[in-house]
Amino acid sequence: MIKFSCDSTADLSPELYERYNIAKLPLYINIGGREYMDGVDLTSDELFDLVDKTGELPTTAAQSIDDFTGYLMKLKEENPGCEIIHFTISSGFSTTYNVASLAAQEIEGVYIVDSKNLSSGIGQSVIEACEMAKRGMTAEEIVKTVEEEIIPKVDTSFTLDTLKYMAKGGRCTMIAALGANLLQLKPCIEVVDGGMRVGKKYKGKYGRVIRQYVNDRLANLEDIRPDRIFITSAHCMQEYIDAAYKEVSKLNYFKEILITQAACTVSSHCGPNTLGVLFIHK
Repeated sequence: MIKFSCDSTADLSPELYERYNIAKLPLYINIGGREYMDGVDLTSDELFDLVDKTGELPTTAAQSIDDFTGYLMKLKEENPGCEIIHFTISSGFSTTYNVASLAAQEIEGVYIVDSKNLSSGIGQSVIEACEMAKRGMTAEEIVKTVEEEIIPKVDTSFTLDTLKYMAKGGRCTMIAALGANLLQLKPCIEVVDGGMRVGKKYKGKYGRVIRQYVNDRLANLEDIRPDRIFITSAHCMQEYIDAAYKEVSKLNYFKEILITQAACTVSSHCGPNTLGVLFIHK
């Protein structure tokens, strides 16, 4: 038996966690002098309410080794005889992978996978792993296949309405943020090799930017797997989510269009009205 797990940055919906029986470990959010557990003590909508009330931007933190060890041991107790495959946010963004790896050394039958990704880009890899288990693959086979054949093909990107949060988190310089804001640019941020880079820069009203962004990302459908696509957003206006969904659905290509909301960790770094489409290349 294999038990799949990931941290709260995977941004899967409650329905998907239940459908695939995936366990979730929340990371920590700090704001207003208090520490919260992502998705347990604080939702992303509540997070942005706190930002408005306190005037502060949140910070995030990984679990401790003791926290991770306790979490993994509890999974073992709840699932006797199981092997655990746990997916973490990219080691390029957080110490979570390193901490999890140290914790796993003390427990037999635990595999830690560096997703080299964030948000539902992690979720794509977790779901693929779950599907492999249904086909009877062993834990070792799943980890090897995911690391070699899935993770390098996951396409993660998102558009930003503001660079304030990315600048605060050190993901872009204040000068770059100021320049983008003055020019009213809406950049596309891409996850490549476990890190971030700036892709195409859009200008104009955000609804039109969303439509252009979606069509740009999906311009070469012949290179994209049709199994599923995520539309994942952070505290995004419904009209923007609807605009993205309309552009994706009119292609009549994907078997599943999954709409999910970014949890607090990803939202803390991206800010409100962030939206991305995430899929897997063939």
